[in-house]
Amino acid sequence: MKRMYALACVGALVLGAVSLDAEDISAIDKNFRVATVGKLQVNYFDALKKPFELTGFAWRREGEPLYRIPKNFTEKEINRGVLSLARHTSGGTVRFKTDSPYLTIRADYNSFGDMSHMPRSGSAGFDLYTVGDDGRELYLTTIQPRPENRSKTLEQRFNNVPGGKMRSYTVYLPLYSGVKNLEIGVKPGSKVLPPDPQKIGKPIVFYGSSITQGGCASRPANNYTTMLCRAVDAPQINLGFSGSAKGEIALAEAIGKLDMAVFVLDYDYNAPSAEHLAKTHEPFFKAVRKANPDVPVIMLSKCSWISPARRDIIKKTYDNAVRGGDKNVWFIDGQELFGEPGQNMCTVDHCHPNDLGFYMMYRRVLPVLLEALKSQK
Repeated sequence: MKRMYALACVGALVLGAVSLDAEDISAIDKNFRVATVGKLQVNYFDALKKPFELTGFAWRREGEPLYRIPKNFTEKEINRGVLSLARHTSGGTVRFKTDSPYLTIRADYNSFGDMSHMPRSGSAGFDLYTVGDDGRELYLTTIQPRPENRSKTLEQRFNNVPGGKMRSYTVYLPLYSGVKNLEIGVKPGSKVLPPDPQKIGKPIVFYGSSITQGGCASRPANNYTTMLCRAVDAPQINLGFSGSAKGEIALAEAIGKLDMAVFVLDYDYNAPSAEHLAKTHEPFFKAVRKANPDVPVIMLSKCSWISPARRDIIKKTYDNAVRGGDKNVWFIDGQELFGEPGQNMCTVDHCHPNDLGFYMMYRRVLPVLLEALKSQK
Protein backbone atom coordinates (compact mmCIF):
# COMPACT_ATOMS: atom_id res chain seq x y z
CA MET A 1 0.00 0.00 0.00
CA LYS A 2 1.20 3.48 -0.85
CA ARG A 3 2.34 5.50 2.09
CA MET A 4 2.13 9.22 2.88
CA TYR A 5 4.67 10.85 5.12
CA ALA A 6 3.86 13.75 7.38
CA LEU A 7 6.80 16.12 7.42
CA ALA A 8 7.40 19.17 9.53
CA CYS A 9 7.44 22.54 7.77
CA VAL A 10 11.18 22.83 8.27
CA GLY A 11 13.11 19.57 8.04
CA ALA A 12 12.01 16.37 9.69
CA LEU A 13 10.01 16.21 12.89
CA VAL A 14 12.10 15.94 16.02
CA LEU A 15 10.78 12.42 16.49
CA GLY A 16 11.34 11.53 12.83
CA ALA A 17 8.96 11.25 9.89
CA VAL A 18 5.63 9.67 10.76
CA SER A 19 4.19 7.28 8.18
CA LEU A 20 0.42 7.25 7.66
CA ASP A 21 -1.85 5.16 5.52
CA ALA A 22 -3.48 7.23 2.78
CA GLU A 23 -6.91 6.90 4.37
CA ASP A 24 -5.50 8.28 7.64
CA ILE A 25 -4.88 11.76 6.22
CA SER A 26 -7.73 12.73 8.55
CA ALA A 27 -5.12 12.73 11.33
CA ILE A 28 -3.56 15.73 9.60
CA ASP A 29 -6.58 17.45 8.07
CA LYS A 30 -9.80 17.19 10.08
CA ASN A 31 -11.82 18.03 6.96
CA PHE A 32 -11.06 14.50 5.76
CA ARG A 33 -12.53 12.86 8.84
CA VAL A 34 -15.58 10.86 7.88
CA ALA A 35 -18.62 11.02 10.15
CA THR A 36 -21.80 8.98 9.87
CA VAL A 37 -25.24 10.61 9.82
CA GLY A 38 -27.81 7.89 9.57
CA LYS A 39 -26.41 5.73 6.79
CA LEU A 40 -24.48 8.59 5.18
CA GLN A 41 -20.74 9.05 5.28
CA VAL A 42 -19.91 12.73 5.68
CA ASN A 43 -16.93 15.08 5.64
CA TYR A 44 -17.63 18.10 7.84
CA PHE A 45 -16.30 21.60 7.14
CA ASP A 46 -16.36 24.65 9.40
CA ALA A 47 -19.07 26.79 7.79
CA LEU A 48 -17.74 29.97 9.43
CA LYS A 49 -14.52 29.79 7.40
CA LYS A 50 -13.65 29.97 3.73
CA PRO A 51 -14.62 28.77 1.17
CA PHE A 52 -18.00 29.35 2.85
CA GLU A 53 -19.22 32.96 2.85
CA LEU A 54 -20.74 34.21 6.09
CA THR A 55 -22.95 37.32 5.92
CA GLY A 56 -24.98 39.23 8.49
CA PHE A 57 -22.34 40.19 11.06
CA ALA A 58 -21.06 43.62 10.08
CA TRP A 59 -18.51 44.10 12.84
CA ARG A 60 -17.28 40.53 13.25
CA ARG A 61 -13.76 39.48 12.40
CA GLU A 62 -12.86 35.94 11.40
CA GLY A 63 -12.62 33.61 14.37
CA GLU A 64 -14.81 35.76 16.61
CA PRO A 65 -18.24 34.67 17.93
CA LEU A 66 -21.35 35.44 15.89
CA TYR A 67 -22.41 38.80 17.30
CA ARG A 68 -24.50 41.44 15.55
CA ILE A 69 -23.18 44.67 17.09
CA PRO A 70 -19.72 46.08 17.79
CA LYS A 71 -18.12 43.89 20.46
CA ASN A 72 -16.83 46.92 22.40
CA PHE A 73 -20.36 48.14 23.24
CA THR A 74 -21.28 48.07 26.93
CA GLU A 75 -24.27 49.23 28.95
CA LYS A 76 -22.77 52.72 28.79
CA GLU A 77 -23.71 52.86 25.09
CA ILE A 78 -26.56 50.40 24.65
CA ASN A 79 -29.18 48.67 26.80
CA ARG A 80 -28.71 45.21 28.25
CA GLY A 81 -31.37 43.67 26.01
CA VAL A 82 -29.45 44.53 22.83
CA LEU A 83 -26.19 43.28 24.33
CA SER A 84 -27.84 39.91 24.98
CA LEU A 85 -29.91 39.61 21.81
CA ALA A 86 -26.92 40.49 19.65
CA ARG A 87 -25.90 36.82 20.03
CA HIS A 88 -28.99 35.79 18.06
CA THR A 89 -28.15 35.12 14.43
CA SER A 90 -31.15 36.77 12.74
CA GLY A 91 -30.29 37.79 9.17
CA GLY A 92 -27.17 35.64 9.07
CA THR A 93 -26.48 33.36 6.12
CA VAL A 94 -23.86 30.86 4.99
CA ARG A 95 -23.43 30.68 1.21
CA PHE A 96 -21.41 28.13 -0.80
CA LYS A 97 -21.34 25.85 -3.83
CA THR A 98 -20.93 22.08 -3.88
CA ASP A 99 -21.52 19.06 -6.08
CA SER A 100 -22.35 16.84 -3.11
CA PRO A 101 -25.50 14.71 -3.62
CA TYR A 102 -26.44 15.27 0.01
CA LEU A 103 -25.80 17.80 2.78
CA THR A 104 -25.87 17.61 6.57
CA ILE A 105 -25.51 20.12 9.38
CA ARG A 106 -23.85 19.95 12.79
CA ALA A 107 -24.34 22.87 15.15
CA ASP A 108 -24.13 23.93 18.78
CA TYR A 109 -26.15 26.75 20.32
CA ASN A 110 -25.07 29.30 22.90
CA SER A 111 -28.61 30.62 23.19
CA PHE A 112 -31.74 28.64 22.35
CA GLY A 113 -35.05 30.37 21.66
CA ASP A 114 -38.14 28.26 22.40
CA MET A 115 -41.36 30.25 22.76
CA SER A 116 -45.06 29.51 23.01
CA HIS A 117 -46.13 31.78 20.15
CA MET A 118 -43.33 31.16 17.64
CA PRO A 119 -42.40 27.83 16.02
CA ARG A 120 -39.04 26.43 17.10
CA SER A 121 -38.29 25.95 13.40
CA GLY A 122 -38.19 29.75 13.16
CA SER A 123 -36.58 30.65 16.45
CA ALA A 124 -33.87 27.98 16.31
CA GLY A 125 -34.09 26.29 12.90
CA PHE A 126 -31.99 26.53 9.75
CA ASP A 127 -33.42 27.01 6.25
CA LEU A 128 -31.71 25.66 3.13
CA TYR A 129 -32.19 27.23 -0.30
CA THR A 130 -30.62 26.55 -3.67
CA VAL A 131 -30.64 28.49 -6.94
CA GLY A 132 -33.24 27.20 -9.39
CA ASP A 133 -33.01 27.02 -13.17
CA ASP A 134 -34.62 30.48 -13.38
CA GLY A 135 -31.76 31.98 -11.33
CA ARG A 136 -33.93 32.59 -8.27
CA GLU A 137 -33.49 31.03 -4.86
CA LEU A 138 -35.62 27.94 -4.27
CA TYR A 139 -36.62 26.66 -0.83
CA LEU A 140 -35.50 23.11 -0.10
CA THR A 141 -35.99 22.31 3.58
CA THR A 142 -35.83 23.43 7.21
CA ILE A 143 -33.77 21.86 9.96
CA GLN A 144 -36.08 21.61 12.97
CA PRO A 145 -34.24 21.23 16.28
CA ARG A 146 -35.64 19.41 19.28
CA PRO A 147 -35.78 20.78 22.85
CA GLU A 148 -32.74 18.71 23.84
CA ASN A 149 -30.65 20.59 21.29
CA ARG A 150 -30.54 23.44 23.76
CA SER A 151 -27.58 21.62 25.29
CA LYS A 152 -26.98 18.74 22.88
CA THR A 153 -25.29 19.06 19.48
CA LEU A 154 -27.76 19.32 16.58
CA GLU A 155 -26.92 16.96 13.73
CA GLN A 156 -29.34 16.33 10.88
CA ARG A 157 -29.53 15.74 7.15
CA PHE A 158 -30.92 18.46 4.89
CA ASN A 159 -33.80 16.93 2.94
CA ASN A 160 -34.60 17.54 -0.74
CA VAL A 161 -31.02 18.31 -1.82
CA PRO A 162 -31.04 17.87 -5.62
CA GLY A 163 -27.33 17.14 -6.08
CA GLY A 164 -26.22 15.87 -9.49
CA LYS A 165 -24.05 18.88 -10.34
CA MET A 166 -22.32 21.90 -8.86
CA ARG A 167 -25.03 24.00 -7.21
CA SER A 168 -25.27 27.14 -5.09
CA TYR A 169 -26.73 26.90 -1.60
CA THR A 170 -27.71 29.34 1.15
CA VAL A 171 -28.27 28.38 4.78
CA TYR A 172 -30.37 30.90 6.72
CA LEU A 173 -29.48 31.02 10.41
CA PRO A 174 -31.91 31.02 13.37
CA LEU A 175 -33.90 34.15 14.20
CA TYR A 176 -34.01 33.87 17.98
CA SER A 177 -31.05 31.69 18.92
CA GLY A 178 -27.29 32.02 19.05
CA VAL A 179 -25.02 29.64 17.13
CA LYS A 180 -21.66 28.75 18.65
CA ASN A 181 -20.35 26.17 16.16
CA LEU A 182 -21.63 25.46 12.66
CA GLU A 183 -20.45 22.78 10.25
CA ILE A 184 -21.75 21.67 6.86
CA GLY A 185 -21.29 18.03 5.85
CA VAL A 186 -20.82 16.73 2.30
CA LYS A 187 -20.21 13.37 0.68
CA PRO A 188 -16.51 12.43 0.91
CA GLY A 189 -14.69 13.55 -2.22
CA SER A 190 -17.19 16.31 -3.05
CA LYS A 191 -16.01 19.79 -3.93
CA VAL A 192 -16.89 22.81 -1.80
CA LEU A 193 -16.37 26.19 -3.47
CA PRO A 194 -17.00 29.87 -2.70
CA PRO A 195 -20.43 31.17 -3.78
CA ASP A 196 -21.08 33.39 -6.78
CA PRO A 197 -21.20 37.13 -5.96
CA GLN A 198 -24.61 38.56 -5.15
CA LYS A 199 -26.16 41.07 -7.58
CA ILE A 200 -26.03 43.80 -4.94
CA GLY A 201 -22.72 43.69 -3.13
CA LYS A 202 -23.55 46.07 -0.29
CA PRO A 203 -25.88 44.92 2.50
CA ILE A 204 -29.36 46.21 3.25
CA VAL A 205 -29.35 47.18 6.92
CA PHE A 206 -32.46 46.95 9.12
CA TYR A 207 -32.82 48.42 12.61
CA GLY A 208 -35.90 47.69 14.66
CA SER A 209 -37.92 45.61 17.07
CA SER A 210 -38.84 41.95 17.53
CA ILE A 211 -40.69 42.15 14.23
CA THR A 212 -37.50 43.19 12.47
CA GLN A 213 -35.71 40.33 14.23
CA GLY A 214 -38.27 37.92 12.78
CA GLY A 215 -40.88 37.27 15.45
CA CYS A 216 -42.93 35.20 14.74
CA ALA A 217 -41.97 33.66 11.39
CA SER A 218 -42.32 29.89 11.08
CA ARG A 219 -38.81 29.59 9.65
CA PRO A 220 -35.79 31.93 9.27
CA ALA A 221 -36.17 32.83 5.59
CA ASN A 222 -39.78 33.94 6.06
CA ASN A 223 -38.89 37.15 7.89
CA TYR A 224 -39.92 40.10 5.70
CA THR A 225 -36.38 41.49 5.83
CA THR A 226 -35.02 38.25 4.41
CA MET A 227 -37.70 38.04 1.74
CA LEU A 228 -36.68 41.52 0.60
CA CYS A 229 -32.98 40.71 0.47
CA ARG A 230 -33.65 37.46 -1.35
CA ALA A 231 -35.82 39.26 -3.92
CA VAL A 232 -33.08 41.75 -4.83
CA ASP A 233 -30.17 39.35 -4.16
CA ALA A 234 -28.42 41.43 -1.50
CA PRO A 235 -26.74 40.61 1.82
CA GLN A 236 -28.64 41.52 4.98
CA ILE A 237 -27.57 43.10 8.24
CA ASN A 238 -30.44 42.54 10.66
CA LEU A 239 -30.31 44.73 13.75
CA GLY A 240 -33.70 43.78 15.12
CA PHE A 241 -33.67 43.46 18.91
CA SER A 242 -36.79 42.13 20.56
CA GLY A 243 -38.19 44.70 22.98
CA SER A 244 -34.88 46.51 23.05
CA ALA A 245 -34.51 48.83 20.04
CA LYS A 246 -34.61 52.13 21.95
CA GLY A 247 -32.95 54.37 19.39
CA GLU A 248 -29.60 54.74 21.16
CA ILE A 249 -27.34 57.19 19.36
CA ALA A 250 -24.20 55.05 19.70
CA LEU A 251 -25.73 52.36 17.50
CA ALA A 252 -26.94 54.99 15.02
CA GLU A 253 -23.38 56.29 14.69
CA ALA A 254 -22.04 52.76 14.20
CA ILE A 255 -24.68 52.01 11.55
CA GLY A 256 -23.87 55.25 9.75
CA LYS A 257 -20.29 54.11 9.21
CA LEU A 258 -21.37 50.94 7.37
CA ASP A 259 -21.04 50.76 3.59
CA MET A 260 -24.64 49.81 2.86
CA ALA A 261 -27.05 49.81 -0.06
CA VAL A 262 -30.17 50.90 1.90
CA PHE A 263 -31.03 51.53 5.55
CA VAL A 264 -34.49 50.61 6.90
CA LEU A 265 -35.47 52.35 10.16
CA ASP A 266 -38.28 50.49 11.93
CA TYR A 267 -38.10 50.72 15.73
CA ASP A 268 -41.46 52.37 16.47
CA TYR A 269 -42.67 49.42 18.54
CA ASN A 270 -39.80 49.49 21.03
CA ALA A 271 -39.90 53.18 21.88
CA PRO A 272 -41.56 52.96 25.33
CA SER A 273 -43.66 56.08 24.71
CA ALA A 274 -44.50 58.60 22.04
CA GLU A 275 -42.34 61.08 23.95
CA HIS A 276 -39.36 58.73 23.78
CA LEU A 277 -39.95 58.20 20.06
CA ALA A 278 -40.10 61.96 19.47
CA LYS A 279 -36.90 62.45 21.47
CA THR A 280 -34.90 59.77 19.67
CA HIS A 281 -36.22 59.14 16.13
CA GLU A 282 -35.01 62.22 14.26
CA PRO A 283 -31.65 62.32 16.12
CA PHE A 284 -31.14 58.64 15.21
CA PHE A 285 -31.84 59.35 11.56
CA LYS A 286 -29.62 62.44 11.56
CA ALA A 287 -26.72 60.51 13.09
CA VAL A 288 -26.92 57.95 10.28
CA ARG A 289 -27.32 60.67 7.67
CA LYS A 290 -24.38 62.68 8.99
CA ALA A 291 -22.05 59.71 8.64
CA ASN A 292 -23.61 58.49 5.39
CA PRO A 293 -24.99 61.45 3.41
CA ASP A 294 -26.26 59.55 0.39
CA VAL A 295 -27.53 56.19 1.61
CA PRO A 296 -31.25 55.67 0.91
CA VAL A 297 -33.28 55.51 4.13
CA ILE A 298 -36.74 53.95 4.41
CA MET A 299 -38.75 54.80 7.54
CA LEU A 300 -41.63 52.62 8.75
CA SER A 301 -44.21 53.07 11.46
CA LYS A 302 -45.46 49.99 13.27
CA CYS A 303 -47.65 47.48 11.49
CA SER A 304 -50.06 46.62 14.32
CA TRP A 305 -51.64 48.45 17.25
CA ILE A 306 -51.55 51.51 15.04
CA SER A 307 -50.92 54.83 16.79
CA PRO A 308 -51.55 57.95 14.69
CA ALA A 309 -49.52 60.05 17.14
CA ARG A 310 -46.47 57.82 16.84
CA ARG A 311 -46.89 57.54 13.09
CA ASP A 312 -46.91 61.33 12.84
CA ILE A 313 -43.64 61.55 14.78
CA ILE A 314 -41.92 59.28 12.24
CA LYS A 315 -43.56 61.12 9.36
CA LYS A 316 -42.24 64.40 10.80
CA THR A 317 -38.67 63.05 10.63
CA TYR A 318 -39.29 62.23 6.97
CA ASP A 319 -40.97 65.58 6.21
CA ASN A 320 -38.16 67.55 7.82
CA ALA A 321 -35.60 65.65 5.79
CA VAL A 322 -37.45 66.32 2.55
CA ARG A 323 -37.83 70.02 3.40
CA GLY A 324 -34.10 70.10 4.04
CA GLY A 325 -33.41 68.85 0.49
CA ASP A 326 -32.87 65.17 1.24
CA LYS A 327 -33.92 63.19 -1.85
CA ASN A 328 -32.95 59.78 -0.49
CA VAL A 329 -35.68 59.22 2.09
CA TRP A 330 -38.94 57.28 1.96
CA PHE A 331 -41.80 56.83 4.45
CA ILE A 332 -44.20 53.87 4.69
CA ASP A 333 -47.29 54.13 6.89
CA GLY A 334 -47.44 50.95 8.98
CA GLN A 335 -51.21 50.88 8.61
CA GLU A 336 -50.66 49.91 4.96
CA LEU A 337 -48.29 47.00 5.63
CA PHE A 338 -50.82 44.20 6.16
CA GLY A 339 -53.15 45.31 3.39
CA GLU A 340 -56.60 43.75 3.06
CA PRO A 341 -56.04 40.68 5.30
CA GLY A 342 -55.40 43.03 8.18
CA GLN A 343 -54.20 42.44 11.71
CA ASN A 344 -56.72 39.66 12.39
CA MET A 345 -55.19 37.37 9.75
CA CYS A 346 -51.59 38.57 9.75
CA THR A 347 -50.48 38.20 13.37
CA VAL A 348 -50.17 35.48 16.01
CA ASP A 349 -51.04 37.74 18.94
CA HIS A 350 -52.38 41.00 17.49
CA CYS A 351 -48.77 42.19 17.40
CA HIS A 352 -46.18 39.89 15.78
CA PRO A 353 -46.65 38.89 12.15
CA ASN A 354 -47.17 35.30 11.12
CA ASP A 355 -45.87 34.16 7.71
CA LEU A 356 -48.80 35.82 5.94
CA GLY A 357 -48.13 39.04 7.80
CA PHE A 358 -44.47 39.02 6.86
CA TYR A 359 -45.35 38.29 3.24
CA MET A 360 -47.76 41.24 3.16
CA MET A 361 -45.07 43.48 4.64
CA TYR A 362 -42.62 42.26 2.01
CA ARG A 363 -45.10 43.03 -0.79
CA ARG A 364 -45.67 46.59 0.48
CA VAL A 365 -42.01 47.43 1.12
CA LEU A 366 -40.50 45.82 -2.02
CA PRO A 367 -41.53 48.52 -4.54
CA VAL A 368 -40.10 51.18 -2.25
CA LEU A 369 -36.89 49.23 -1.79
CA LEU A 370 -36.53 48.84 -5.56
CA GLU A 371 -37.03 52.57 -6.01
CA ALA A 372 -34.44 53.31 -3.33
CA LEU A 373 -31.91 51.00 -4.99
CA LYS A 374 -32.61 52.49 -8.39
CA SER A 375 -31.93 55.97 -7.03
CA GLN A 376 -28.30 54.99 -6.46
CA LYS A 377 -27.58 53.92 -10.05
